[in-house]
Amino acid sequence: MELDIRGRSASEIADSLRSLIERGDLRPGETLPPVRALADGLGVNRNTVVAAYRQLAQAGVVVSRGRGGTRVADLAPVAQEGFAAGSVLRDVGTGNPDPDLIPDPSAALAAMAGRPVLYGEPVIDPALEDWAREWMRTGLAPAEQMRLTITSGAADAVERLLAQALTRDDAVALEDPCFLTSIHTVRIGGYRAVPVPVDDEGMTVEGLRAALDQGVRAVVHTPRAQNPTGASLSPQRAAELRAVLRDHPYVLVIEDDHFSMLSRQPFHSVIAADHRRWALVRSVSKFLGPDMCLAVTASDPETAERLAMRLTPGTTWVSHLLQRLTLALVTDAATLAAIERAGAHYATRNAAFVSRLATAGVPAQAGDGLNLWIPLPVPARAVSEQLMRRGWLARPGDEFVLGDARGSHRLRLTVHDLDDADADRLAADVAAAVRAAGGRLVMREVA
Repeated sequence: MELDIRGRSASEIADSLRSLIERGDLRPGETLPPVRALADGLGVNRNTVVAAYRQLAQAGVVVSRGRGGTRVADLAPVAQEGFAAGSVLRDVGTGNPDPDLIPDPSAALAAMAGRPVLYGEPVIDPALEDWAREWMRTGLAPAEQMRLTITSGAADAVERLLAQALTRDDAVALEDPCFLTSIHTVRIGGYRAVPVPVDDEGMTVEGLRAALDQGVRAVVHTPRAQNPTGASLSPQRAAELRAVLRDHPYVLVIEDDHFSMLSRQPFHSVIAADHRRWALVRSVSKFLGPDMCLAVTASDPETAERLAMRLTPGTTWVSHLLQRLTLALVTDAATLAAIERAGAHYATRNAAFVSRLATAGVPAQAGDGLNLWIPLPVPARAVSEQLMRRGWLARPGDEFVLGDARGSHRLRLTVHDLDDADADRLAADVAAAVRAAGGRLVMREVA
């Protein structure tokens, strides 16, 4: 179908294209005419069409794929973490911490009374800042130059960090497979995700090098307990990634150390002492609970200043009551002991379930973190459908991938809160679901 695109100015051409998109004549994912061809057809300068496409990209209506052309933006929703609403199935794909292992804040809440905070006062509670400075500096090469910022959780921090540094259609390097919230943040921001493969040691060197060659302006990565794979950076891999980044000191590197206090692995940073634009983000949600929407960001002074401009006191600061509650919990010996027990529990239960799977004939490995990333010999969606018939709701791996086709043969399971009987039953059901899915594929091929 020939498109009826009109206009002589960039604004007129952009309005015409937007009307075609709104009417459905151009659908999500479809490619706009090449710049030169449209310019010739309309009898206008090529730069006029370039400007029209740029207007649409800045509005989030289209996305540029370089040599792949300019396409209508796909606004399909990204899968979200958490419980599936309205399901009667046993949900083993939530990504949630165990509620029984989240410390009870009741005693600390009773002691929260104090002088109210007024407009114009410091955004960070001074006592929390003193504690956080020590928490963030260990293992961070440029610790002496760091500045601290408090945000409403890690996702809030990453969104604001990207927004202060990028414009629409800028390229961002993301791990592949990737944390669902990171995919959502990049898509909603109108940025272009460039996938970097993840292996057992974290983000790959060649993958990062290729992303930098494509002109990414930011890199978002997880140094340990990567979600969904459970991978953690080895010392050698971290050093190799730092070497790759040495030639790109102004690329914003964001480290999301979400599992921090619960992790069974040491922290290895890819941020070198002389890197110019960087941020380390640590949230408290995994060990104090998702409703404790607070994260600490350590960053270089310029990034911290820009981030502060997006956290104007009186509009979007983080409640000082929440800050004081966090401080009371993370400085309490009993709470710290409970956090340590929780970290050990997650590791032990995940390892035990992997052993159950191996006995049932489904080999897997337990990484760090809340979840398991299970390799399958058949497509994960077929296995998840079979599991639904057995009363389980699991997450197929293709929800987490950007370009890695291997994710279609993975399940992400959250099993640490299952008792032994339910864990035995799920392991047996996963094995049965794999066999059933494989049988259906064979019958399909024969037919």
